[in-house]
Amino acid sequence: MKKPFLAILALALCYTVSAQQAQQPAQQPGQQPPAQPQSTGLANQPATDPANATAPFMRYPTIPPFHLLKLDSSTYLTKDDVRKNRRTIVMFFSPDCEHCKHQTEAILADFKDFNDIEIVMATYQPFSEMKDFNEHYKIYEHPNIKMGRDEKFFLAPFYKIRNLPYLALYDKKGNLITTFEGAQKVDTLLNAFAEKH
Repeated sequence: MKKPFLAILALALCYTVSAQQAQQPAQQPGQQPPAQPQSTGLANQPATDPANATAPFMRYPTIPPFHLLKLDSSTYLTKDDVRKNRRTIVMFFSPDCEHCKHQTEAILADFKDFNDIEIVMATYQPFSEMKDFNEHYKIYEHPNIKMGRDEKFFLAPFYKIRNLPYLALYDKKGNLITTFEGAQKVDTLLNAFAEKH
């Protein structure tokens, strides 16, 4: 009984090893290994982009444990402050970034479509710039938009951010749907949420 079992096990192991080798292209002696995919820096790159494969958000695809200094400059916005059972956008931006301004303007122009979506706006830029941005766009008039300063610079390496604005979309359970780099049309964001249903 042992001999047939060991023979089958050996055959299975040989088959597995040969199948793995067949999937990898043969490398000639002295030849360089194939290059890894390079970041193109293009907008609209989803979370499945190979350049993001090693980013922490791919290993932990839920709303991250951020810790953002709120506009009152004394309390912090955390993941626990995001209302439960609501779709969520985490937007990393810079107050002086033109694309970030355009993204904010686009969302506010069609805000009726975002009333039931929690939006967390985070920046690493100076507190005074964030405060001016909030005043200029009257973010405070929208209770589902929360803003804070990422003092510990947690989100940029968490998402491996290369372009701004950076938008990470999460479903009602807090699971990652997709990410985008660069300003997006409102329809693109809403369609990404709709496809998750």
